[in-house]
Amino acid sequence: MELTDFSIKEIHKGLKEKSFSALELCRAYLNKIRREDKELSCYLTVTEELALLQAKKIDDLISQGKEISLLSGIPCALKDNILLEDVKCTAGSKILENYIAPYDATVVKKLKKEGVVFLGKTNPDEFAMGSSTENSAFFTTKNPHDKKRVPGGSSGGSAAAVAANLCSFALGSDTGGSIRQPASFCGIAGLKPTYGAVSRYGLIALASSLDQIGPLAKTVEDAKIVFDAIKGKDSLDSTSLTLNVKPYTLNFKSLKIGVPKEYFVKGMDKEVEEIIKKAMKKFEELGVKIKEISLPHSQYALPCYYIIVPSEASANLARYDGIKYGYSEIKNPSAQIQNLLDVYLKSREKGFGDEVRRRIILGTYALSSGYYDAYYLRAQKVKTLIKEDFEKAFEKVDLIFAPTSPTPAFLLGEKTMDPLSMYLSDIFTVPVNLAGLPAISIPCGQVQNFLPSHPKYGGGGLPVGLQIIGKPFGEEEIFQTALFFEKNVQ
Repeated sequence: MELTDFSIKEIHKGLKEKSFSALELCRAYLNKIRREDKELSCYLTVTEELALLQAKKIDDLISQGKEISLLSGIPCALKDNILLEDVKCTAGSKILENYIAPYDATVVKKLKKEGVVFLGKTNPDEFAMGSSTENSAFFTTKNPHDKKRVPGGSSGGSAAAVAANLCSFALGSDTGGSIRQPASFCGIAGLKPTYGAVSRYGLIALASSLDQIGPLAKTVEDAKIVFDAIKGKDSLDSTSLTLNVKPYTLNFKSLKIGVPKEYFVKGMDKEVEEIIKKAMKKFEELGVKIKEISLPHSQYALPCYYIIVPSEASANLARYDGIKYGYSEIKNPSAQIQNLLDVYLKSREKGFGDEVRRRIILGTYALSSGYYDAYYLRAQKVKTLIKEDFEKAFEKVDLIFAPTSPTPAFLLGEKTMDPLSMYLSDIFTVPVNLAGLPAISIPCGQVQNFLPSHPKYGGGGLPVGLQIIGKPFGEEEIFQTALFFEKNVQ
């Protein structure tokens, strides 16, 4: 077993017992990144000097006989839309290609206090807009299970890095499934916390009413450790809240699981459906009550989401105008800038990719005079109905089980020419964000016969994710159920 295979608790035990040093661990990860990331393209920036300096500080504490936290010396990666002071933060976009973060995000500050080692910044879809990491302005990340397939998105670089053991854990952001869907595609655990459970300060915004930072980890236990470190109220984020976690003990005799009938839809991969239902069956055999529920307005979740997100994105991205910061055509002598409008148009044309421009145009239209009530306001009303559906369901059940994605990881380039087909890969994750609920994706099996006529594409099965959805601030219930599944059912 290599050092890069260890879980957080195994690393902590090894460091305390001096079986290996934090520097040895850090170098093992950096060497693995050097060897393997050329093929996978997980990292946009590797912060080797910073990581080695941080690792040495942990070794010094240990040598002095001082106590270290559970996360001290643990090597992690950050999605490249989360600010790490004095390190480049591009959000996967040319318009921020040379932007250096002037401060730490709150989650980064919290992890630094714990003694976490930062290996670098991972590749996202541009401004977190995408489901495959093919929208990055720099390169496409590959799925470690099959390098001809996508890792999911928009936190695809983070998910692939964890799955390939190129970091111990990573942080991503989830606006409509961008942690859970890549976690499912890459066969790892990925948590989207309750909206407000984790500070968004220092996260480059996509849609402020939906964005949430969360962990991607090798195991459910690791994801819980990281979440416990980053959660909580932050004075710099008015939407963040103090979590009053009540003691919870998992009791299978009283546990009731809801299964939405709307989540098993036509067009869903048959093998994925069988694997999800098999996992639910195992819980039922243990005495858990499985109850069919209805979330009738979930059919409107995607159209609702793709009005709200572009609308908020168009407002958030208005700051990238070629004047304040980021890429500017003013510096280009051949740009033929004649007036202020030229600066705006030409800077944004060069700086933004196709998907970002598509969403800005759609969002600006939805917010424009005469269309606001017909589109954005109506979408907000549908969002309320979706939230009410979940509230009614949780009057009857404790948790909701659902697929994370209707298919396993798809081939690179398979959906790039069809945006609507790409958007459908988030069909089961989007409603959770609209309702502000917590949810985790955990691996529950593998699709084996995904390309029987093309065995050269396969390297074994493709992971399938089970999504466990909880009540607001019900992360503890989610974690305990997921931990039981990971250790006893899977």
